[in-house]
Amino acid sequence: MRTVLSKSIANPSEFKKQLLLWANSFREVVFLDSNSYPQTYSNLDSILALEAFTSISTDFSKAFEDLHQYQSQTKDWLFGYLSYDLKNDIEDLQSNNHDGLEFPDLFFFQPKKLFLFKGNQLEMHYLRFCDDEMESDFEAINKCSVYSDHCSEINIKQRIPKEKYLSKVSKMLEHIHRGDIYEANFCMEFYAENSQIHPLEVYQKLNILSEAPFAVYFKNNQQYLLSASPERYLKKEGTKVISQPIKGTAKRFSDSNLDEKSKLELSEDPKERSENIMIVDLVRNDLSKTATKGSVHVEELCGIYSFQQVHQMISTIVSEVEHTTSPIEILRTTFPMGSMTGAPKISAMNCIENLEETKRGLYSGAVGYFTPNGDFDFNVVIRSILYNAQNQYVSFSVGSAITSLSDPEKEYEECLLKAKAMFAVLS
Repeated sequence: MRTVLSKSIANPSEFKKQLLLWANSFREVVFLDSNSYPQTYSNLDSILALEAFTSISTDFSKAFEDLHQYQSQTKDWLFGYLSYDLKNDIEDLQSNNHDGLEFPDLFFFQPKKLFLFKGNQLEMHYLRFCDDEMESDFEAINKCSVYSDHCSEINIKQRIPKEKYLSKVSKMLEHIHRGDIYEANFCMEFYAENSQIHPLEVYQKLNILSEAPFAVYFKNNQQYLLSASPERYLKKEGTKVISQPIKGTAKRFSDSNLDEKSKLELSEDPKERSENIMIVDLVRNDLSKTATKGSVHVEELCGIYSFQQVHQMISTIVSEVEHTTSPIEILRTTFPMGSMTGAPKISAMNCIENLEETKRGLYSGAVGYFTPNGDFDFNVVIRSILYNAQNQYVSFSVGSAITSLSDPEKEYEECLLKAKAMFAVLS
C-alpha cells in the first residue's frame, strides 16, 4: 500500500531538474519524460521512480517466467527494462557478439518512492513504511541547486568501418533476394573505452537537443541508460493494447520550405512506406497471439511525425485482450519489437546475429513500467547512450531497416543522421 500526497508546482520544468538532481544520489532511478510531445495515448507528462524496495535481475533463461511471478506477486508499480537478448528465452537463439556493457538481460524494481506529473500537478506515492519522509523530501528537492558539469571529450570509435558496413548490408540484401527474409534492422555500435562521463549532465543535454516523447534517464548503481527515444513499443490500458512502430526517417531542415519538402517526400517514398507496412503486418500478427477474435486493427498507417532531429513515419496498431490475459504474456508474444528485428522475425534475428558485431543488450530493448492493476507502457531503446561506469565503457548504436529497395550508401547516411545527437552531446 502507498500513501499519496498531492502538490501544485509553480514551475514544473525547473522542479523536475531539481528532483532529478536530488534523486541521482539513490542507487536505482528511472525517470520517464514525454517532454510534453503531443502524442496519442499519453496519460502522464513524466514519472520518476527511485530506491528499490524489491527487485529482480536476471539473464535471459526463464526471464519472462520469473518476471511473471515477480509482477503477479508484487501487484505494485514496477520499473525496469527488457533487453533485446531476451529473444533467447522466447526462441532457440543466441547472442555471442561482443558485450562491453555487461548489463543484466532483465531488471525491474519496486520503488519505495514515486513521483507522477501531469501539468503543474505532482503526486508523490510512497510505500507506507517511508511515508513520513514525504514532506522532508519535498523540502530537500526544492533546496537543490541545478548545476552544470562540463564533460570532457571522449574518443568515440566505430565498431564497423564504413566499407565493412556496406559489405554487410550487401550480404543482408543477398538474404532478401534469396527469400530468406523480407526486411531486417541492421545496427552498428559506436563506443569509447576507458572513458568517464557525467550521466545526468549528458542525459539533460540529449533531452534538450531531442525533446523526445519517450525519453529516459535510468540508473542501476553504476549502469546507465540516457535515452531520447521517439518510439513506443507497447502500451496496455485496461483491455486495450497499443503498438506504435517507427519505420521511415527523413532529415529536418532549418528552411521551412525544404523541411516540408522532406516531410512530403518521406510520406510518398515507396521504400520507406514498404518497410513500415511490412512491420505493421508483423505487429498485427504478434498482437493476434493474445487478442480477442477480430480485434486487431490499424488505427493509423504511415503517419508522419516531426521531431527535433528527424521526421519519422509511425503507424498505430491496436488490439483487445481478455481482462484475464497476463501482461507478461502480451510482452513475451510481441518481443522483441518488429521495428528492431524484421520479417520473418526469427530469420531476421538470425541474420542480425550473424552480421552485427555487438551484443545489442539494452539497445533495441524496452524500458517502462507496470501499474498495480497490470497496465504497462514501454518504449523502444533507440537514440540512446549506454554507460557502465565501473567498466568505463560508453556505447551507442544506430540502425536502419534493410529491404529489397535499400541502397547501402543511403542506409549508412541514415545511420549517421540518427547518431548526430549522440555525437553532439558526447563531443
